[in-house]
Order: sequence, then C-alpha cells, then structure tokens
Amino acid sequence: MSSKKRNNRKDIKSPNSLWLYGKHPVIAALKNKRRQIKKILITENVKKELSQNIAGLESIIEIVRPSEIDKFLPEGAVHQGIACEASPLDDVALEEIIESNTLIMLDQVTDPHNVGAVLRSAAAFGAGAVILPYDNSPSQSTIMAKSASGAMEIVPLVKVNNLASTMDYLKKQNYWLIGLDGDAKTNIGEIPAYEKIVLVLGAEGKGLRRLTSDKCDLLVKIPMTGAVESLNVSNAAAVALYELSDAK
Repeated sequence: MSSKKRNNRKDIKSPNSLWLYGKHPVIAALKNKRRQIKKILITENVKKELSQNIAGLESIIEIVRPSEIDKFLPEGAVHQGIACEASPLDDVALEEIIESNTLIMLDQVTDPHNVGAVLRSAAAFGAGAVILPYDNSPSQSTIMAKSASGAMEIVPLVKVNNLASTMDYLKKQNYWLIGLDGDAKTNIGEIPAYEKIVLVLGAEGKGLRRLTSDKCDLLVKIPMTGAVESLNVSNAAAVALYELSDAK
C-alpha cells in the first residue's frame, strides 16, 4: 500500500470486509473457524506477547507502528497494538439455534454498541443466539465487534425478515417469549423456571413495539429503586439474563 493512501484514515465499510481490533476481539476471531482472516496489523511488542496466538499466520502478518493501525479504524479506537481485516461471518439460520434453552430477541435496537454489549452478556450467561430483524438493526461492524469483546465469534447473530412470524415459529418450538417492559406488573424473578425462553427487549426509550409486546407470552419488569427511569438495553439484558440463568 502506498504512503499516500496510508496518510488517510480508512473506516472500511465494505460488505466483504471489516476491521476487528483489540486483543480480545482479534484473538477470538483467530480462534473462530467460521471467520476468514485476510490481514493482521500488529506492533513488534504485541507480536512477541501474542506469539502463540498468531503462530503459523506469518503470511498475513504486517508489523507496523501503532499510528499505522489507527488509519484503518474509527477515530479514537483503542486497538492495543493489533487489528485484523476479516470477512463478515456467514448468516446463521433460525433453525440452527432452536436447541438453545435461552435466546435473545431485539426489537429495533439500532445502536451497534448496544448490540455488541448484548452479545457479550449473551456469551457470559449462555444464551444461544441474538435474533434481530433485517430492517432497523445494525449489520456486523467494527464497532459492534469491539463492544462485544470477542463474543461475536461465540454467539451467533440471526437476522429474520419478520419478528412477529418468528415469534410464532418459536412458540411452536416450545419457547416461552418473555418481554421486558418497565410498566409490567410482574417482576422477572417471579416467573416460573421455563425450560426454553426467548428474552425480548426493545430499544431504549421506545421499548417494545405494540405488536411485539402483544406476541409475548409474559411481560416482566426489572425491579429498581426509582433513582433512574430505565436501564440501557444492554444493561437490562445483562440483569435479565443473570436472573434467568443458573449463575445466581
């Protein structure tokens, strides 16, 4: 690559390529057999530190200064001396994840930071997948991957055409659809221990859409002190998943 091109920041948005950065996201991507890695940019010191993780990948490794990595990433990105160019993960079909006991469904959550954070919570508490509609939801991206801190390589994102019909399908697969709603009368800790659950969350502020809410089997709330009106959707997902998991 010429020095002229290197002088300009390149926030790559190609549907066939994205940049992952930071030690945890990159190492997780390298371990993921479903992820195709095209190039690794790494500083000399980090190369020595991660020598075991990158063994055998010399043909796609380029040793650079930290400032060279900056040019391929969003403004202010903390890359820790490593980034890689990778292909987006292939789509996962809904039918591939219905053996999971816990799934997450996001209703028009459009911020990639939030989706990434939800993926991270899903990985922490054993949720099998995060389901999103094709419309009004973010695609795989550099920002989402960083927020997920490696969880994008563990928990599949499943895109569907229609949430309502997907909810009907999941009910037929013996899932109970539990929607989070701040105005619900039932606390999340009061629901029975269902074997298969879909946790349904709406966008911060807007909450669940009417049709999505109506399709839920139960609406529950996270009990709070009242010091704040609501939780960010990713924080709400973490609290709810903990309550529904065996980690308590």
